[in-house]
Amino acid sequence: MLPQHARRRARIAFTDPAAKQLENLTSEAGIHALDRALVVVSVDPEVGEPIPGSAAGPQLREYADEVERVRLLYWVTALRTVVVVAYLEV
Repeated sequence: MLPQHARRRARIAFTDPAAKQLENLTSEAGIHALDRALVVVSVDPEVGEPIPGSAAGPQLREYADEVERVRLLYWVTALRTVVVVAYLEV
């Protein structure tokens, strides 16, 4: 049984360029790697490292999964929605 006040996962949204990347993703291994990274970020949106930049826009973060060898660039909204900017295979 789940605790009554368990934290819920963050919602994931994609920018148009990130959505285009997803359309071009065809390998099952790539889909699995992306899915794994998205689960990690949805459970803990603060897991990624902040990317230095200006304070004018949203604070970009980078999550790198060394096992799957992928990176996500994203920001977190005030309502805990994770907005993915890019998905990179390294």
